[in-house]
Amino acid sequence: MSQPVIRTMTRSDVNFAMGLAAAEGWNPGLSDGGCFFEADRNGFFLSELNGAPVASISAVHYNDAFGFVGLYIVVPEARHKGYGWELWRHAMAHLEGCNVGLDAVTEQEATYRRAGFRTHYRSARFQGAVGGDMPMGATPLSNVSFDQVLAYDAQCFPAPRSEFMHAWLHAPSVKSFGVLDGGDLKGFGVIRPCGVGYKIGPLFADDEATADTLFRALCASVEGGPVFLDVIEPNAMARALTKRYGMDEVFVTVRMYTRGEPAMDKGKIFGVTSFELG
Repeated sequence: MSQPVIRTMTRSDVNFAMGLAAAEGWNPGLSDGGCFFEADRNGFFLSELNGAPVASISAVHYNDAFGFVGLYIVVPEARHKGYGWELWRHAMAHLEGCNVGLDAVTEQEATYRRAGFRTHYRSARFQGAVGGDMPMGATPLSNVSFDQVLAYDAQCFPAPRSEFMHAWLHAPSVKSFGVLDGGDLKGFGVIRPCGVGYKIGPLFADDEATADTLFRALCASVEGGPVFLDVIEPNAMARALTKRYGMDEVFVTVRMYTRGEPAMDKGKIFGVTSFELG
């Protein structure tokens, strides 16, 4: 009986993984694959049986202390045959020595607990309408130095990710805004087109008023389709924002780690960058 062969993905293979994610209803951004690949070009793995792909996973090694798992999908006709488990072991070996995070659908929370992960908080995806007027106070993020953006990102994410962030901000049709106060960056947000509508992420801000300004600017910058925002439960102000704009909860995950929750200012996280890469 043939056994699957595991190999590191090429850039074009990542498109296959994004197609699997779309088929699962995860609604990835249209340019997510290329941006994800820049985070760790050796961190995407494919399992093939007789030359045909049967499973995918990403295991992004941000640095020696932190990694993140996502895009863990077995094609429907190959499930319950053990192919995913072997791929999982391969991916975790790539992240050996790291504190590893992931956003799990609630149905798989118990499975990841058995694999050594612990739940730290719940996250939810909210859906709402786009449009509205551009608010005062928002400036295109191109007017802000990239070093300032990276410094702010470092408050809200536990590892450096400059290559990813550069690709994320410069992907086709992406819009991004910041709020400045006397030259200091008080927050920034990004919106990107997806298979259905648009996703906002990240949305990082010092306070609720800044997040509100950024949210309105992002929504005003696009037309058609719904907008989605992924909110962490510990930030009550973020949930209040979704309520204020009549957004509906459509999807739930739980954030899990192997070695405890890393240092992040969760009070500034009004929108997760992505459930796939953290």
